[in-house]
Amino acid sequence: MKHAITKKVDLNNGDYLMEVEAPNVAEKFQPGNFVILMTREKGERIPMSVQKAEDGKVSLFIKRLGKTSKELDRYKVGDSFFQVIGPLGIAPEMKKYGNVAFCSDLVCGHAENYAFCKGLSEIEGNNVISIQTFPSEGDIYPESELTEHLCDEFYLTTVDGSKGRKGHYLDIVKELLEERKIDYIFAGGDLSKLRDLGELTKPYLIPTIITVRQIMIDGTGMCGSCRVFVDGEMKLTCIDGPMFDVHKLNFEDILHRVGMYKGEECKAMTAFEKQ
Repeated sequence: MKHAITKKVDLNNGDYLMEVEAPNVAEKFQPGNFVILMTREKGERIPMSVQKAEDGKVSLFIKRLGKTSKELDRYKVGDSFFQVIGPLGIAPEMKKYGNVAFCSDLVCGHAENYAFCKGLSEIEGNNVISIQTFPSEGDIYPESELTEHLCDEFYLTTVDGSKGRKGHYLDIVKELLEERKIDYIFAGGDLSKLRDLGELTKPYLIPTIITVRQIMIDGTGMCGSCRVFVDGEMKLTCIDGPMFDVHKLNFEDILHRVGMYKGEECKAMTAFEKQ
């Protein structure tokens, strides 16, 4: 089965949205799941966060960053991918949490923020708080792709202060914790900021569940490249995650592994640009 691209739009100068036909995935997707994208039969298996899954299609947020994402950017509406595999991973339960927040500061996290706010807002008794951080006003996504219309409280921050509140989602979380109770926090995006979020919420004993973006090869638990240590026990992001309790993670190992293949990634990008 071919998976046709039905929509492609820029979110800002660096990020873009791609909507792809994947009825089997869309039918079963839950916030927290991810998909594996394959452009061709013997191509790379590319893990992707999902913004939404409806009407037999999945929407993905992608950043023009490395060789793979720039190769994907060459595809246009009407083109097709070989496979969209999923939904994969263990999705947290959509239930009543009370005052529940989702924080994000990078493209993958913003996709998950959207999916979670939509799912959590459908559960009676939840007060859904969304906090999205962008570098500057020019980086902010179109209003239709932000989470403001999906949640009860919305905070937009820019690092340079050019739009919304100046600062990072960490600053908003700190303010909220000082003002009132937050029962549960989900988050995705920059790993170093997620580590800082864990340090911030730990004294308050607030459950904080984050998406860990480790390098994946196959996405089925066979290669072991996406390992993380949770309370000292090895887990695999692809089959045991990708979301984990931030307070139980070994971030020293996580951040080290993320940077292991920078040299190879640069070589792949250089070779791709010469094509």
